[in-house]
Amino acid sequence: MTQPSLDLWPIGNCQVSALIDTSARFVWGCVPRVDGDPLFSSLLDGQDPDKNGAVGLWAIDLIDRVSVTQEYLRNTPILVSTLTDAHGGAIEIIDFCPRFERLGRMYRPVAFARIVRPLRGSPRIKVRLRPTRGWGDPAVQTTSGSNHVRYLLEGLQLRLTTTAPVGALTDERVFRIEKPLHFFLGPDESFGGDIAITIEEMLTYTTRHWQGWSRGLATPFMWQDVVIRSAITLKLCQHEESGAIVAALTSSIPEHAGSERNWDYRYCWIRDAYYTVQALNRVGALDVLEGYLGYLRNIVDEAKGGDIQPLYSVLGEAELTEVQAPRLAGYRGMGPVRVGNEAYVQVQHDAYGQIVLSNVQAFFDERLFRMAGEEDFESLERVGERAWQLHDKPDAGLWELRTRQSVHTYSTAMCWAACDRLANAADRLGLTERRDFWQDRADRIKATILDKAWRPDTNRLSATFSGDDLDASLIQLLDLRFLAPDDPKFLGTLEAVEHGLRRGSHMLRYDTEDDFGLPETAFNVCTFWLIEALHFTGRDKDARELFEEMLSRRTPAGLLSEDIDPVTGELWGNYPQTYSLVGMINCAVLLSKPWSAIR
Repeated sequence: MTQPSLDLWPIGNCQVSALIDTSARFVWGCVPRVDGDPLFSSLLDGQDPDKNGAVGLWAIDLIDRVSVTQEYLRNTPILVSTLTDAHGGAIEIIDFCPRFERLGRMYRPVAFARIVRPLRGSPRIKVRLRPTRGWGDPAVQTTSGSNHVRYLLEGLQLRLTTTAPVGALTDERVFRIEKPLHFFLGPDESFGGDIAITIEEMLTYTTRHWQGWSRGLATPFMWQDVVIRSAITLKLCQHEESGAIVAALTSSIPEHAGSERNWDYRYCWIRDAYYTVQALNRVGALDVLEGYLGYLRNIVDEAKGGDIQPLYSVLGEAELTEVQAPRLAGYRGMGPVRVGNEAYVQVQHDAYGQIVLSNVQAFFDERLFRMAGEEDFESLERVGERAWQLHDKPDAGLWELRTRQSVHTYSTAMCWAACDRLANAADRLGLTERRDFWQDRADRIKATILDKAWRPDTNRLSATFSGDDLDASLIQLLDLRFLAPDDPKFLGTLEAVEHGLRRGSHMLRYDTEDDFGLPETAFNVCTFWLIEALHFTGRDKDARELFEEMLSRRTPAGLLSEDIDPVTGELWGNYPQTYSLVGMINCAVLLSKPWSAIR
C-alpha cells in the first residue's frame, strides 16, 4: 500500500484550494470554500489511492509510469508535474485555480483547471475523477453531455467541461493522448467560448497575477525562494471574500502517529491570523492585512464589547460545533476525522491582545487605503477593556487545553500588549488623556506578571501564575517587547526554556502531560521562536544553523506542517501550517544579509 504523506503541493485562488500528491493526484480540496465539504477527500480515507476502488480524488494516471517530477511555475501556486512512462513517453500536467482581475474585480471561481500536454512518445492515460460528498460519501450522481460531466453534490452542482473524450472519462477507459487536453471543474454553467483557448488564457492571466503579486514583496536578500513560497501560501490561506485567514488548509492530520490529536484547522484563529499578518507586513503584503482588518472589525462589532472567541468560521460565524466524520478512516487510517472545532467555546484571553496588535498598524501606516481613526480607536477600547478585566483570570491558554485552566503568562502578556498598544494609538491620535489611561493599565499588568510569574529560585518566568512550568510561548515576551533581549529575566527564562524543551534541532511546546498524555512531536513555530531569540541574544551562528536545519525539513513544495518528529524528522499535523510559514518568513528577514551587501 502507498502510504499517504504530507509531500503535497497546494494550489488555490483564495476561494478554494486543493492539495496534489506526488503522483499528480488531487487528494484534498473543499467546496465551496476552504471550510466546506471535501470534494477530494482521499487524503483522509485511509485507502491506497493507487487502487481501483479509491475515491475522493482526481487522478490522471499515466500507464506504465516510472517517474514524476514536480515544480511550481516561478513565483506562482501553479503546479507543473511531468510524468514519464517505461517506454520513453511523457506528459505534462498543469494544475491551477483561476485567479485574475476581470471587469474591475477579482475572478476567483469555485473551480479547478488542469491542462495535460503530451511531451514525447505515445503516452496513454486514464482519468479517474471521483468526487465525494458528505465527508467521504462516493455516491455522487452524474449526468453528461458532449463536452461536460455534471456532479450533483450536497447543495452544490459542479460541471467538468473538457476537450477530452467524455465517454472515456465516465467509463475510465485508457486512451492515447496525442494533443493537449483541457479540464475545467467549476460552476454548473455552460462554458462560453473555445474551451482550450479560454483555459490557456486563464493560465496566462493567473500566472501574471501571481508573479505581479510576488514582485511587490519586499523580500530579504537571502532565502528569497523561501519567503516568496511561504508568502504565496499564506495568501492562499486567506478567504478573500471576508478577509479571514485559516490556520491550515486541512483537517485531522494527527500531531503524531495514533495520537488522536486530530483537529480541524480550516477556521480563522485570531491568534494565528495575527502572526500571519505580522509576518506578511514584514514583506509588504498589505492586501492581506487590509482584508483581515475588515474581517476583524465585523467580529468586534458583533461582540458588542463582550467576549471574543478564539476562532470563527471564514465568514465570521461563531458556532463551530465539533463532530466526527464516520465515513473517513483518517490519515493513514488514524482517525478520528473531525469537522468543526470545540475550541470555539473555550476561554482564551490572548485574543484581545492580538486584535489590538493586528489593528494598531492602521493608525500609523500611510500606505493603507483605509487608515484607522478615532472611531476605530473607540471600538478597540472595548477590546482593551475586556483585556483589562480578564488579564489575571484563568483561561485555556494558547495551546487550548481542554480539561483545565490556569492564569497563563502568555495570555496575560497579550492583555498587557492590548493596553500598551492602545496607548500608542491614542498618542498617535493626540488623545493624551486616553494615552495615559491605557499606559497606566499596561504598567499595572506588567507589574502583575513580574510579581506573579517570576520564580527567583529557578531564575525564570513560569508559564502560569500558579506553577513553575515551562512553555515555549515565554519566548514571545521578546517579540512583544515585554522584555528586552539583554534583560536578565529574559535571559534566564530563555536558558530554562531551551534547556527544558529543546530536543536536538526542535522545540516542544511543553513537556508536561495534557488532555492526551505527553506530546511526542515538536511544534515547528516554537523552533522558529527559539531561532529569533538566539539571534537577538547574540547567538547568531546558532540561529543560522538551526534555521538551515529547519529549511531542510520542508516538503518538496517548500512548505512545513505544524509538527515534526524530533527523532525521524517526519512531518505531522495539519498542512500547510500558517504558523510554520510565518516562522520561515520572520527568521529569513531577521537573519538575511542586507541588500546593500551586494549592491
